[in-house]
Parts: sequence; C-alpha cells; structure tokens
Amino acid sequence: MPGVRETRRLPYSAEQMFDLVADVGRYHEFLPWVVGTRIRSNSETEMIADLLIGFNALREKFTSRVIKQRPLEIKVHYLDGPMRDLDNVWQFRSVEGGCEVDFMVQFTFRNAMFEKLAGQYFDRAFRKMVGAFEDRAAVLYGNSNSSATSAA
Repeated sequence: MPGVRETRRLPYSAEQMFDLVADVGRYHEFLPWVVGTRIRSNSETEMIADLLIGFNALREKFTSRVIKQRPLEIKVHYLDGPMRDLDNVWQFRSVEGGCEVDFMVQFTFRNAMFEKLAGQYFDRAFRKMVGAFEDRAAVLYGNSNSSATSAA
C-alpha cells in the first residue's frame, strides 16, 4: 500500500497539537479541499466523522473512525468512500521546547490506474495538508519557527 510519512518538530505542546488534530469538525476552516465535515459521534476515545472533499466540480465523502489516545496518538481508519483503504496515524511526543509530530498515511485506490496517476500528486497534496495543520497551530497558539524532516 503506498504511503507517506512526515515528522515535524513544533514549538507547541503535544496536548495543543493533539487537540488541533482531534478537532475534525473545524477541518473545513483550514484544510485544503475539505469543504464540509459532519461528526456522527464523538467521545474522549473515539469519533465517527464524515469529510466532504472537493476539488473543482468533484465532490467525495469519506467516513472514518478516529481512535484518540490523548495526548499521544490519533489513528484514523477509513470506513467508507471512494477509495479501497486510507489510514493514517498521528503521534505526538513532548520534546524540549515543544513537541515532535509524526504523521503517516497509507492509501489504496479502488482503481489501480487511478492509484498510479494520483500517487504522482499525492506526496505534494500530503505536504500541503501537513503545512495547513502547522499554519493553523500558528494561528491558534502563536507563530514560531519549526523544523521538518520527512521520510517516505
């Protein structure tokens, strides 16, 4: 299954970054291509959510189960939508001066040809989304420098 991984050291606490990522209901406010969200259920440890993704005239709904282990980890398991599989994991580790955020996503399209074509653009789209989370943290918690490393 194709995937991408990114690690960033940020000047925010692990709790702050966990809260930002767990606030799925606000994704449409700052994430590119997210045009709507619906939270079906939400507790301290689990959420079921729909994301409406839009690009030009294309609109697709993704339903996911979000498993939350505050403030260490968020796992997102794909339940329904246009793909065969889409899973991601966020891990938050406190470090001196902030936290380290490790984000991994793996995906499989229903159509192998589309997967090959989309895979060429997925890395760039993924990095744009990670950057949107970092920009949102700066808006919510104050602007600071960060360092990023990535591993595919």
